[in-house]
Amino acid sequence: MAVIGIMSAMHEELAAVLACLPDEQRVAVAGREFWLGHWQGHAVVAVLSRIGKVAAATTATVLIERFHVDTLVFTGVAGGMGSGVRVGDVVVANGFVQHDMDASPLFPRHEVPLYGRARFETDANLSAQLAEAGQQVLAQAAQHLGAGTLAEFQLDSPRVHQGLVISGDRFVATSTESQALRLALPDALAVEMEGAAVAQVCHDYAVPFAAVRTISDRADDAAHTDFNRFIREVASRYSLAILSQWLTNRPPD
Repeated sequence: MAVIGIMSAMHEELAAVLACLPDEQRVAVAGREFWLGHWQGHAVVAVLSRIGKVAAATTATVLIERFHVDTLVFTGVAGGMGSGVRVGDVVVANGFVQHDMDASPLFPRHEVPLYGRARFETDANLSAQLAEAGQQVLAQAAQHLGAGTLAEFQLDSPRVHQGLVISGDRFVATSTESQALRLALPDALAVEMEGAAVAQVCHDYAVPFAAVRTISDRADDAAHTDFNRFIREVASRYSLAILSQWLTNRPPD
C-alpha cells in the first residue's frame, strides 16, 4: 500500500488530522513525533514540520528515508504576495524558490548551488488534485467555517490560486520587505518559511510533492493581527477539509 506523508506547519492542523486517524501510532525519530495511521482507506504518516527550512528538510527526509512515503503533502499558512491574493484565499504551489538564497557572484541570485536552478516544481498531477479539492471546499466555505467566522475575518468569496510560492528563514511582516520581495520575484503569489526546502528534498528523492497554503495575511505591517485565532478558526479547518476532500477524491491504493 502506498504511504502518504502529511506535513502540518501548525499544531492545530496536526491535531485536526490526528483526530481523523482512529488507529494512529506514535513513533519518535530525530526528536519528532510521527503518527502512523489510516485515513479514508489510505496509509498516512502525519508530522509537525517545525519552523524554518532546515527543520522542514529534516522532517521531510525522515518521512522518506524512515517511513518510505510515496507522496508528500504540506499544509500551512502563508503571507499573500500576488495581486488579488487575499486573506482567506488558498494557494496551491506549482513551484518554490528560496527568496533568501544568494550565492552571488559565484551563482545567480536565488539559484541553489550545484543544481543549476532556483525553482523546484511541485508534482503537477498532485497539485491539480489538491487545487480541485480546495475549490470544492471553498465553494462551501460557510459550511466549514461558519457564517460568523467568514464575516468576522471579512472572507468574501475565497478563491484558490496556483503559482509560485517563495520561502525564506524569516517571517515577512513589514511592507518594506514585502515590496522588496515583490520586486525581486514578481511572480510570487505567497511567502512562507519551509516549502522550498521540502521541494528540494522531494526533488532529490523523486517523491511527488505538493503544498497547500492558506493566506493568513498580506506579509505587511498588519501580519501579526489575530494570527493565532486565524490559525484555529480558519486555516486549520481549511487544511482538514481540503485534505479530507482530496483523500475522498483519490482512488484507494
